[in-house]
Amino acid sequence: MSTEDRAANIWPTFRYQDAPAAVAFLREAFGFEVLAQYMNAEDPNRIDHAELRWPGGGGIMLGSARDDGGVMTRTGVASGSVYIATDDVDALHARAIRAGATEVAGLTDEDYGSREFSVLDPEGVLWSFGTYRGVQAT
Repeated sequence: MSTEDRAANIWPTFRYQDAPAAVAFLREAFGFEVLAQYMNAEDPNRIDHAELRWPGGGGIMLGSARDDGGVMTRTGVASGSVYIATDDVDALHARAIRAGATEVAGLTDEDYGSREFSVLDPEGVLWSFGTYRGVQAT
């Protein structure tokens, strides 16, 4: 079964002050694809829920920061870190920088075999990308 055929079982989730701008940035900088986006009926600038797919499999969920009593109200706004495996690290790095990501760690060849980099999105979420795909089961 290919990665494309399986449902993602891990969904990092975020709240952003400007969720529509975050969605636009994540699409432009990293290549996420919008699977679903539900705007608030009373506030057309508020995203109640969005799902973005990573082209290599999996995805993230996000929405606008708000105090709605839900569990996400207890988390920080635009905080956290995500590591995403990709084959074309150099091209993705150039794309992210062109889109305005703030470089935290430039392209590096790690001693464990990964080529990677880390950037911040406009609201401060740390995004790391590399070729390392974790320990493979034997």
